Amino acid sequence: MSRQLMPKQEPKDRRHNFHEVALGYTKDQALAEAQRCLNCRQAFCTRGCPVEIDIPGFIAEIKKENFQQAEKIIKAKNSLPAICGRVCPQESQCEKECILGRKGEPVAIGSLERFVADWEYKPPLTEKPTISPQNYRVAVIGSGPAGLTAAADLACQGFQVTLLEALHAAGGVLHYGIPEFRLPKKIVAQEIAYVQSLGVELQTSVLVGRTITIKELLENGYAAIFISSGAGLPYFLNIPGENLNGVYAANEFLTRVNLMKAYQFPKYETPVRLGKRVAVVGAGNVAMDAARTALRLGAEEVTIVYRRSLAEMPARLEEIENAQEEGIRFRLLTNPIAINGNDRGQVTGMQCVAMALGEPDSSGRQRPEPVPNSEFSLAVDNVIVAIGQGPNPVLLQTTPELKLNKQGYIQVDPETMATSIPGVYAGGDIVTGAATVIAAMGAAKKAARQIAIYCNNQAAESKVVK
Repeated sequence: MSRQLMPKQEPKDRRHNFHEVALGYTKDQALAEAQRCLNCRQAFCTRGCPVEIDIPGFIAEIKKENFQQAEKIIKAKNSLPAICGRVCPQESQCEKECILGRKGEPVAIGSLERFVADWEYKPPLTEKPTISPQNYRVAVIGSGPAGLTAAADLACQGFQVTLLEALHAAGGVLHYGIPEFRLPKKIVAQEIAYVQSLGVELQTSVLVGRTITIKELLENGYAAIFISSGAGLPYFLNIPGENLNGVYAANEFLTRVNLMKAYQFPKYETPVRLGKRVAVVGAGNVAMDAARTALRLGAEEVTIVYRRSLAEMPARLEEIENAQEEGIRFRLLTNPIAINGNDRGQVTGMQCVAMALGEPDSSGRQRPEPVPNSEFSLAVDNVIVAIGQGPNPVLLQTTPELKLNKQGYIQVDPETMATSIPGVYAGGDIVTGAATVIAAMGAAKKAARQIAIYCNNQAAESKVVK
């Protein structure tokens, strides 16, 4: 059978609203897609899942229309299935390993996971696991995908978990970084509510490094700490004109729109001033999110400016295709060298140079090199810079005992996720740099297992001393 296509809003409609683009499988579609699964004896798909979901197991339950059991199997490994079903790059992980994909189309594992997760929120809700309480307190810093995963896993093992979030709303990049049309806030809120239902205490507006330090948390009775504060420091182009009015970092732009609800201005007093022509520099998922958001906020012409070709774009193919369908323009093999402005300090254009691909660089992609005498001007009213983020500096500046790598991220033992401070672990973007939601979750699960071992070892040593 052919793979079931996910229904979507029509491009002509969705480019003007913030409603979810992908509409999810119907029951009949989910059952038809589940029937494609061969239930392989060797589940290569599960090997491709960073959080180790029993993929054939939950799909087998879908075939029997036992959606509650399917959801239970997923949540044994993944506390955020509705999120992962929407934003996880399954095409490069579990679906990439699917046997059917060798000669045709792989099973739509992500779409089935989303179906099960969404079905859960129709009563009755899932039963929670039986938890045996332990007398250890663990602090989790950051409530993004890594923090939520670690908190849930530790809570299920009986630990008293406190989840500390710097902003006024939990969710991290899930809340402020991913647009409503790709990941609705109500879905994030439902997943967070489930994590809290496991006994996790959530404290918002707590900026670790300012409100309280790592040292103080350890002194206040926390047996262990997991750091997942993300990579929230935006990188810039370092070109003339970058301080003009109308230039945004993608982080700032998306935070204003998502967390502060600028898309509902004037109901919420958080305007985002955009002109008719917007250029987004970069070609990752964040760049696609920023470009598609700008279009929905009223920009008439939105252009992705990228120094490599389409083949080297790091964004998911699905997101590139969605952007193209919605009318986003792509100016490839182009690199900005200056941003132009008027006497009022407002953006009027961007100076660019054409690029050509040369020899491969350290990432394996062909290195872009300027073409001589190829400068030209691009007329724009706004520039959104989406070329990556660095580690959140606040916590790092107040914790000099933490060893960092050459890139400024927290250095950990890759097997245990342990940092240079005993009892302190880290995972997610604060360790790897900007990566995927599911990669952060995989690191968090590994850290949670090691934190449990660490606490039990500490307890055993204290009994020996006594």
